Amino acid sequence: MSCRAAPWSRPSLPASARPRTPFGSRNLWKNPILKDSWRLVGGVPNMFGLPSRLFRCMASSGSGDGGFTRSTSTDEAPMPLYSWPDKQRPRVCILGGGFGGLYTALRLESLVWPSDKKPQVVLVDQSDRFVFKPMLYELLSGEVDAWEIAPSFTELLKNTSVQFVRDTVKLLRPSDHFRREAGESCTGGVVHLESGTVIEYDWLVLALGAEAKIDVIPGSAEYALPFTTLEDALRVESKLKMLERKRFGKSSPSIEVAIVGLGYSGVELAATISERLKNTGTVNAINVQATICPTAPPGNRDAALKVLESRNIRLFLGYFVTCIREASTSDDSSSAVTDSEVVIGDHKKLILDLQPAERGRQGQILEADLVLWTVGSTSQIPRLQPPDAPYVIPLNGRGQVETEETLQVKGHPRTFAIGDSAALRDPSGKLLPATAQVAFQQADFAGWNLWAAINDRPLLPFRFQNLGEMMTLGRNDAAITASFIEGLTLEGPLGHAARKIVYCLRMPTDEHRVKVGISWFTKTAIDSLASLQNAVSNMLTSS
Repeated sequence: MSCRAAPWSRPSLPASARPRTPFGSRNLWKNPILKDSWRLVGGVPNMFGLPSRLFRCMASSGSGDGGFTRSTSTDEAPMPLYSWPDKQRPRVCILGGGFGGLYTALRLESLVWPSDKKPQVVLVDQSDRFVFKPMLYELLSGEVDAWEIAPSFTELLKNTSVQFVRDTVKLLRPSDHFRREAGESCTGGVVHLESGTVIEYDWLVLALGAEAKIDVIPGSAEYALPFTTLEDALRVESKLKMLERKRFGKSSPSIEVAIVGLGYSGVELAATISERLKNTGTVNAINVQATICPTAPPGNRDAALKVLESRNIRLFLGYFVTCIREASTSDDSSSAVTDSEVVIGDHKKLILDLQPAERGRQGQILEADLVLWTVGSTSQIPRLQPPDAPYVIPLNGRGQVETEETLQVKGHPRTFAIGDSAALRDPSGKLLPATAQVAFQQADFAGWNLWAAINDRPLLPFRFQNLGEMMTLGRNDAAITASFIEGLTLEGPLGHAARKIVYCLRMPTDEHRVKVGISWFTKTAIDSLASLQNAVSNMLTSS
């Protein structure tokens, strides 16, 4: 997912909208699932197409408090099964703890439920922290601390009934696409986790997001670093600190950073790193298109271009990278790299081969100490399909899940897909962008539609409301374009302040908003006081 989040308030759900529910007038919860939803009845193993030992494990499950139970079979290896606390209430499994997954869980928690229908919710993510991705750049500039933009799920969910499981999804086995006889137990399917645990659910939310697609050209996987997760950001921060230490107080060559891709992520990285390095380094920004941020509003693009051109940044527009390799003194193409520059300590220079996207231009050779890759992503869903039914979940050519307007997966009434995992189109037929703003709004609708489906109420079609776009351009610089005020773009310190206020209000919980708000206000006050002291000192010195 791109690091774009929705500015201003969340869109309200129209109370008057009452589209026909895909479940008709049938009350899905008037069936044996409420009586014995934790057990498996005859015929289910064949329905799932899973090994019999798994279902012996499930059938032997007893009540618990969100822990795990194991099969008592003595002839086969035990397989752990997630034990839901309640035997009667609906079970909702949410895969992925990003904007889509976490905010759906919190939305479900905030709704008013009948006492017998409030669902049990389990949130599964491979990390123990939620990451507010639009502010990862501020980790490099030192504006924020990790706890502010990456709080733990345990901290965020401590005052809720949502259970968190840290694990990686291995396999999906939905069963809500099968025809069922009247009175037959109606479960949604099971999820296999890498730990071996199996989660049986009634409702599933796919919010796994996308992974950086780094293995694109020769050398990219070995030498380039992505910038999509907290671990990526910390790795880049560590690399920059190492380069800065090696060159501190020396007459060494400047630090060379290459950034591949000049969408929002690439531009924000270029602006942030160039401001940090100042005169000690150069940023080489490469984009295959002849412009930066081609999908951005003109106001944001113009503001970004103005900032990039004012800093120590070299733009290579209309070029693409064909290869990344280590520099060597025997490499003719790296003749500009001397013996002493090839290896500094245990760090080696890298060489990027650039080719023009159009004919009539010469290729380029760049050297770099650090290469950041910001183009391309891949969906996680295709590799999670069961091998004996690889097309059970409908996907588009990008590996995204095909959904209805209600965010339900096509052919799977008990499965919802949101965020980068979903392929949903706007009324004009264009795919919605994979941004935090879209995921945030979809989480609201997914939570509501789960409530509606469980309570036999009409589901609402999702309608994306583009509220505008924001981007950081440095410690005291940003650009904001609001879609509801045509032609208005906030730039500089005003845009920076507005962006931080909006993101503070977008934090997941009230408690975390207060903590972050106090922390940011304190830092701003200290920075302002330091600036004032410097100004007064300069005035006294000059006088």
